[in-house]
Amino acid sequence: MNIDQLRDYCLNKKGVTEDFPFDEHTLVFKVLGKMFALIGLEKWEVGDRFINLKCDPDYAEELRAEYDSIYPGYHMSKVHWNSVSLNSGEISPKFLMELIDHSYDMVVKGMTKKMRDSLE
Repeated sequence: MNIDQLRDYCLNKKGVTEDFPFDEHTLVFKVLGKMFALIGLEKWEVGDRFINLKCDPDYAEELRAEYDSIYPGYHMSKVHWNSVSLNSGEISPKFLMELIDHSYDMVVKGMTKKMRDSLE
């Protein structure tokens, strides 16, 4: 999955915007203002292609144990975030989309009912 496909997939979810809140190199996708995915564009451009995704803590541990390409979130809470490397080909586009969906759903689940209702 290339950067444009990744960006399109994230932006096609309900209530999602993109932003550069930290610096001009860190692309952040938010649902109703809450982060669910981050991509370091400078690292991506030099071949270190990975995305940070929110994850249920227990599921995060399972994923890290099963996949070499999934590790504790780079510059993020190691409990709630995973970095998913796309360099080795271990992570299929379909599985990556499932992980993005999980991250999005985790963030939405933590919102107020009023916020969740606004996404329908």
